[in-house]
Amino acid sequence: MSPEKQVSQELSQLKQAVEFALEQAKQFGADESEVSISKQTGICVATRDQQVETLEFNHDGALGIAVYSANCKGSASTSDLSPEAIKNAVKAAYDISQYTSKDSAAGIADKALLASDIPDLELFHPHPLEPDYFIDVAKQCEDIALRNPQIKASDGANINSHYGVKVYGNSHGFVAGYPTSRHSISCMLIAGEKEMQRDYAYSVARDFADLDSIETIAAKAQQKTLGRLNSQKISTCEVPVVFDQDVASGLFGHLVGAISGGNLYRRSSFLLDSLGKQLFPSWLSIYEDPFIQKGLSSTPFDSEGVAPTAKHIIADGKLETYLLTCYSARKLGMQSTGHAGGIHNWKVKHSGVSRSELLKQMGTGLLVTEMMGQGVNTVTGDYSRGAAGYWIENGEIAFPVHEITVASTLQEMFSNIVAIADDFDKESAIQSGSVLISSMKVAGS
Repeated sequence: MSPEKQVSQELSQLKQAVEFALEQAKQFGADESEVSISKQTGICVATRDQQVETLEFNHDGALGIAVYSANCKGSASTSDLSPEAIKNAVKAAYDISQYTSKDSAAGIADKALLASDIPDLELFHPHPLEPDYFIDVAKQCEDIALRNPQIKASDGANINSHYGVKVYGNSHGFVAGYPTSRHSISCMLIAGEKEMQRDYAYSVARDFADLDSIETIAAKAQQKTLGRLNSQKISTCEVPVVFDQDVASGLFGHLVGAISGGNLYRRSSFLLDSLGKQLFPSWLSIYEDPFIQKGLSSTPFDSEGVAPTAKHIIADGKLETYLLTCYSARKLGMQSTGHAGGIHNWKVKHSGVSRSELLKQMGTGLLVTEMMGQGVNTVTGDYSRGAAGYWIENGEIAFPVHEITVASTLQEMFSNIVAIADDFDKESAIQSGSVLISSMKVAGS
């Protein structure tokens, strides 16, 4: 059976399962209920030194049910989608709701917020799950990468190809679903003699045809790995810092956490009461578009059925919106922003300069290409993380550096962004170019 036909049948079957679960919840006496279900089919191939290390197939799914009785919530799940198993899961959820505490913020989304239109966002591009083909591609990627004599070994090539379907429904009569696919290729290499270094490159897309070629992935992995050789330590200093595009999205990822409803209503964010406040330079904006065709974070509705909207998260440097689920919105006395399940394709405005021009603008300082550790405090904004990268002199790479720590506060880092290059990382939910920050503390030797 073709993937298209398989997913079409599964979409119909899963919608029936959701409708059955919702009807059961009603019969048990629940005031409200919601059901989410997904099913995925895929393959994972890993090779190392031209030998197959892992070959995995998966075809699985699960149903989750939440029921609300007098603002008391109960939830349960089952991977068995037979009518009897679903009925038992619904009963278990209802029974639990009879013992949980009342919470006025609990409940499904308001009906007016639910998606009324389900656009086709071109998210479904399955690839035939042929093991021999994927094994051959992974081996070829390794072979190309190892042709450089400075590369001593491969630490593995990996290919993942998955497709499936997601369905959500609730007791307002909303039941909708859509198929998705996701493919990726990665390659990790080892170089060096006395000093061994490792780095990798990858590509991910909804459509296998949109992935970077294995030649491109191998070449990038070679360049990044060889660039780490002969790394040096530097003295502690305070200098301008560029976050390379590979790590720049993580910088704005800390913004995601700080303006997410869960942290806000718990009062565990340094950005409490920050709507409308200046967080970034006035030239910087972040735009969210949930409806990009083939977008890795595109969606016609969030995980609560709420319709997302295209909008500015940051406009002229000011915070325009929080990221709220139905629950967190009620806790804050606000309205859901359609972010249950995460963000949807952020694009950070660039300054119209290339990465090389950005480094020349910095002059002398640090280019960070890798971050390590979790030293970020969302409550205070304090930032201190291990890093590796390159020392820059006169706008050019002087030598690689390692065993350093970069430190500041997110408040200062956001407000001290000088420029952003146009080298967007298109394979991230947050598309940002390399970011130049005017000054950070760098702890070295």
